[in-house]
Amino acid sequence: MADIQAALAEIKRGAEEILIEDELVEKLKSGKKLKIKAGFDPTAPDLHLGHTVLINKMKTFQDLGHEVIFLIGDFTGMIGDPTGKNATRKPLTREDVLANAETYKEQVFKILDPAKTTVAFNSEWMEKLGAAGMIKLAARQTVARMLERDDFKKRYASGQSIAIHEFLYPLVQGWDSVALESDVELGGTDQRFNLLMGRELQKDEGQKPQTVLMMPLLEGTDGVQKMSKSLGNYIGITDAPNDMFGKVMSISDDLMWRYYELLSALSIDEIEALKEKVANGTNPRDIKIDFAKEMIARFHSVEAAEEAHQDFIKRFQKNALPDDIPEVTITADGELTIASLLKEVGLVASTSEAIRMIKQGAVKINAKEKVTDSKMLIEVGSCEVYQVGKRKFAKVTVN
Repeated sequence: MADIQAALAEIKRGAEEILIEDELVEKLKSGKKLKIKAGFDPTAPDLHLGHTVLINKMKTFQDLGHEVIFLIGDFTGMIGDPTGKNATRKPLTREDVLANAETYKEQVFKILDPAKTTVAFNSEWMEKLGAAGMIKLAARQTVARMLERDDFKKRYASGQSIAIHEFLYPLVQGWDSVALESDVELGGTDQRFNLLMGRELQKDEGQKPQTVLMMPLLEGTDGVQKMSKSLGNYIGITDAPNDMFGKVMSISDDLMWRYYELLSALSIDEIEALKEKVANGTNPRDIKIDFAKEMIARFHSVEAAEEAHQDFIKRFQKNALPDDIPEVTITADGELTIASLLKEVGLVASTSEAIRMIKQGAVKINAKEKVTDSKMLIEVGSCEVYQVGKRKFAKVTVN
């Protein structure tokens, strides 16, 4: 029983909710190798740390001896997951889905043991279901039931369109659980409706319903909204080591502990010991450095982690310039302001962003001179290093 409680403690680490926990305990007591399912729609070719929250939990189950199924939603990806969306998502082409799926497989095995991981594609059973099978599946739920889902409810209330095929998404995800006979399904808190659909359909098919384990949505580097590429607050697992290091160091000290809990391989006791060290005077920055190095070692190498650390010390703690600054030559057509220059060389997306960054004190020349005037004129013939924020540099010659 002690082993069960220890396993349960690891499983519950960082989890938002388990439905139903007593059922999970009974499954663990059975001694059976459980089927653990987590589905990923290959909607983009690269994963970020937010995605790895679920993958880390899969690794926990894998380490406990259970069967982990990494389900690639090549069929559902062509529907487009409506979760959290206020508009119909554009379905992907078959080619897009397959290309992204291959990239996903390469990336997840940086965390999961490929020899102990089953990779499945839901098109395998969904295409066999056929049109008649899809109609029978759709007949199991009512429109009223679908409109109980929060995002559908909001879109319907505001008069925004809901395409009929979007109602199929939770049904297909639920049918995946039937096809795989999953014992546990993992998902984010925003997937609650879809995850519970699996339980309902399994009961209809005479199967023992899966336990649902929901993980929180990881906040991005801004500490406010969930990590997302579209919001620009993400840390990609394929980011260059130096970029990954800098992004991790930009998160707040409070958010750092959430990242540790959800992403680190350290035990709960080890993390508590780190918190105690900070309480006793250790600089949180040093603890954050250790986390950055752990992530880089996981997705790149130990050597890359150490090199990124040394580069960080050189660049930020000693206020030095990096060695690999891109060089750009531009031609001044009349008067050239600093805001226009920053936009032209690609250090900002727009002059308004340049003005905002200057107001924030985030623009420097030659790592020393802080720019305070967005209308400052740039001299023809000058050659200076311009910096925006902590990671964007360009050596610019003006003709």
